[in-house]
Amino acid sequence: MIAVEEVSSSFETLTLAEKIDRLALVAVRVGLNLQPGQELVITASLDQAPLVRRITDHAYRAGAIAVTTLYNDDETVLARYRFAPDTSFDHTPKWLADGIAAAYGSGAARLGITGVNPALLKGQDPEKVSRANIAASKAMKPAMELITRHAINWSILAAATPAWAKLVFPHLHEAEAVPALWEAIFYASRITGEDPVADWKAHGQSIARRVDLLNEKRYFALHFKGPGTDLEVGLADDHLWAGGGGECCNGIFCNANIPTEECFTTPHKDRVNGTVTASKPLSHQGTLIQDISVRFESGRIVEANASAGQDALRKLLAVDEGASRLGEVALVPHGSPIAQSGLLFWNTLFDENAASHIALGQAYATCMREGESMDEEMLAMKGANASLIHVDWMIGSGEMNVDGVFANGSREPLMRLGEWA
Repeated sequence: MIAVEEVSSSFETLTLAEKIDRLALVAVRVGLNLQPGQELVITASLDQAPLVRRITDHAYRAGAIAVTTLYNDDETVLARYRFAPDTSFDHTPKWLADGIAAAYGSGAARLGITGVNPALLKGQDPEKVSRANIAASKAMKPAMELITRHAINWSILAAATPAWAKLVFPHLHEAEAVPALWEAIFYASRITGEDPVADWKAHGQSIARRVDLLNEKRYFALHFKGPGTDLEVGLADDHLWAGGGGECCNGIFCNANIPTEECFTTPHKDRVNGTVTASKPLSHQGTLIQDISVRFESGRIVEANASAGQDALRKLLAVDEGASRLGEVALVPHGSPIAQSGLLFWNTLFDENAASHIALGQAYATCMREGESMDEEMLAMKGANASLIHVDWMIGSGEMNVDGVFANGSREPLMRLGEWA
C-alpha cells in the first residue's frame, strides 16, 4: 500500500475536492501543456464530471479558446447490447469520427479520462463486442493517426468511478472504495508533493537520462527471461527510445500519460520469437482477459491462450494482419511507485506503468528516426507494425530479467529481477 512518507503532510490536509483540483492543474499544465488559443477536446464518463469541471476551469485559465467534452455512460453502452439491431455493431457514426479528426487536424489538444468499469461488457456477446470495436477503430483511424504520430499535444489520466473502485478494492464498501481509489490515483500520478509541477519536471528528467542511455546502446534486440517467458524481441531498424514527456510535431512539449514510468520503443514486426506470459490481467473494452500466454514465430502470434476472456483475446488478434504482431515494447522498473503500491488497478494506464510490457498492433512513428515524415510503406520497410489496434499488456515482474542484445550477438544485462542493471 502507499507509504505515508511518500505523501506530504500538507497534501493530507487538503479536501478531496482540492486534491482533484490539483490533479486537474497537472493535467492541463504538465499532461497537455495547453497553449493560449488552443481548443481542447475531452472524453470522459458521466461519473468523472467533477474532474472534467476542474480541468475545464484550468484550461480556460491557461487561455483555451474552447473546451468540448464528449461524455459516455455505462447504462447507455449496455442498452446497445441489450436492444440494438444486429447491424448496429458494424456501425459507428462517421460524422462524429470525422468531427474529432477535424478538431485534431485543426490543432485542438486531446485529453482522455480513463476509469470506466473494466468489467462493463462481461457477459456480453464477444462477437458483438469485437465487431463494435472494429467499426469504431476503422472510423477513428484518421484521428488516431494524428495521435500516434504526435501531431498534437495529448494526454490521458484517470478519475475514480464507483464500479472501478469496487473492482480494485472488493473488500471495501463503495463509500470507502471510491476515496481509496482516488488516493491511489493521486499517489501514482505524483501530485502529493509540495510542488507537483516541479516534481513532474524532475521525474521527466530522470526518465530522459535513461532514454538517452538506451538510444546510445543501439540494441538489436531485447531478451526477456522469467516465469513462463523466454522471448526475444527484435527492434526495428532506426528505432528510437522514448519516455516521459516529449515535443509533438506542433512544437508543444507534453506528457502523454499521467502517470508514466516507462521507456519504450518500436519492435521489428518480423523479428519476435519465443513465448511470453502476462504478469497482470488485461482489461480491454470492458472484458477482463486473464493469464495470457502466447507464442511468437517470426513476429506473429501463432498460439494464444487465456484462462478468462479467451474469445475476446482471439478476436482481438484477428482484427487485422497487424493485430497479432507487436507495435511497442516498454521497460518499467519493478520499483516504480505503482508496482510498490501493491495494487492491481485493472486499468492499462496504471498497470502498464507497474511492469515492463508489450503492445499488440500499431507502432508509434515517433519511435523511429524521421518516422513522422515516413508513410506507412516506408515505416513497414523499417519494421514498424501497422494495425487498427494498439493494446498494451504487462509481462514484467520482480522475477523478470532482460538482456540487451547487440547486432553481433553479444549481450549485456539490462534489467535483473525487475530492476535496472
